[in-house]
Amino acid sequence: MISHGKDIKIFTGNSNPALAAEICKIIGTKLGESEVKTFADGEVSVSLYETVRGSDVFLINSTCKPVNDSLMELLIMIDACRRASAGRITAVVPYFGYARQDRKAKSRDPISAKLVANMITAAGADRVLTMDLHAAQIQGFFDIPVDNLFGNPVFVDYYAKKFGEKAADMVVVSPDVGSVARARTFAQKLHMGLAIVDKRRQKANQSEVMNVIGDVEGKDCILFDDMVDTAGSLVGAAKAIVEVGGARSVYACASHGLLSGPAIERLENSYIKELALLNTLPTNLGEGCSKVKYLSVAPMFAEAIERIYQEISIAKLFN
Repeated sequence: MISHGKDIKIFTGNSNPALAAEICKIIGTKLGESEVKTFADGEVSVSLYETVRGSDVFLINSTCKPVNDSLMELLIMIDACRRASAGRITAVVPYFGYARQDRKAKSRDPISAKLVANMITAAGADRVLTMDLHAAQIQGFFDIPVDNLFGNPVFVDYYAKKFGEKAADMVVVSPDVGSVARARTFAQKLHMGLAIVDKRRQKANQSEVMNVIGDVEGKDCILFDDMVDTAGSLVGAAKAIVEVGGARSVYACASHGLLSGPAIERLENSYIKELALLNTLPTNLGEGCSKVKYLSVAPMFAEAIERIYQEISIAKLFN
């Protein structure tokens, strides 16, 4: 338990209170007393029921569905703590929403990730702690320190224990060209081969799989991605590596399981044997799908929070 220096306070919004409670349990402190509710017209109301004056405050809230409500909860919690004279405010955002809009892909596109970064900074946050940003360059959108943790070590540990020596004969598959660097790092840590699914996206949330680059024939494969939204890309990639590449079996893992719309039905009817997700988002999103398994990131976030509080480097957590 942390017992020196100025005190630490951890609060949470409504997006993923179970993760916040688990983090507090590991650290050995209680979750701060607060209430985050909405007025009849939908406006967010935040009440803090304990002092935060001079405290090192950590506000845990993923900007997940309903995304705009979760984002406003985070912003208003930050403002409440700033006006209550908190010593330092860290926005802990396990899943950072709007991260997919990180550049102008075509004329007149917004860069929403930069806008959200500006809002968090303007609200009064001193630093941000997040995990597996959709695009690493989003760290540069902030004018405050950003610690972007990697979910890789959690998956590496899980699959090393699950498959043991068999892992050396397996192949990590990137579901698209954009995820190759992330998949390569994961494959190197498990000493696995690497393959890529080449696809052409026709419109948002839909993709057409074209080809499989690499040898997956007769292999057990792990599809590795950063998020699963409607699961169209993941399921399509699984179909391609089995029907086109000739893979023997397909497992999948992703840091963030949004599981929107037809995702559950698609996963149940897919070639994927198991989808491992991190609990950066509520685990109830995966209810109804027997293939979804959740792995906890609470120990990693708990250690990061302790290190930030104690002014110790968190570089260890990136290895």
